[in-house]
Amino acid sequence: MTEPAAEPKRLRVVVADDQAAVREPLAAVLALTGDLDVVAAAANGTEVLAAVAAGPVDVVLMDLRMPVMDGTETTRRLAEEHPEVAVVVLTTFADDESILGALGAGARGYLTKNAGRQDIARAIRAAAAGQSVLDREVQDRLLATVRTRAPAPARPLPEDLTPREREVLALIGQGLPNRAIAQRLFVSEATVKTHINNLFAKAGIRDRADAVRRVIAAGLA
Repeated sequence: MTEPAAEPKRLRVVVADDQAAVREPLAAVLALTGDLDVVAAAANGTEVLAAVAAGPVDVVLMDLRMPVMDGTETTRRLAEEHPEVAVVVLTTFADDESILGALGAGARGYLTKNAGRQDIARAIRAAAAGQSVLDREVQDRLLATVRTRAPAPARPLPEDLTPREREVLALIGQGLPNRAIAQRLFVSEATVKTHINNLFAKAGIRDRADAVRRVIAAGLA
């Protein structure tokens, strides 16, 4: 007799945005996805920290420009005090300072508010699984920024990366999301995720932004 498929893990999410007209509909929409439970809505970073402390929380969907404590500082505090909580930025801002500040503070995902409900839900799930998802506009901007700056010294890529892992890494360096990489290589997204997890572990790559830097330093882009 075939056993019933396991139910997907329910993720506990905090939605942070200083505008109630954005925060409340977003929380309501995410609650319809089936596997996301919005456990709190916050208008600033102080409220985010309080909600996480009251926990448990898996992911914070974080606006950047908020009063009292902004999203970047809140992300930094979460990385220090609650490293088990992933942060996905959802903002109208896609400038270099905002992107690099948020990713440097520890955000695992960065989306603009043009993202659809499914894109946001996908980014939340990826962040909870320890993976990074960047909006295509953000990826392009980040890649352009890294290219125009003097490259920082980077460790060489390990010799034991397989040809396919190098291929996946090069495509990440081009700014392609997992779905596009899967289509390019004619494999499933699950296979792409496995390659990414393996190569990140082998090369000591922290996240997608770090991967782009390593790709450029290695001359793969």
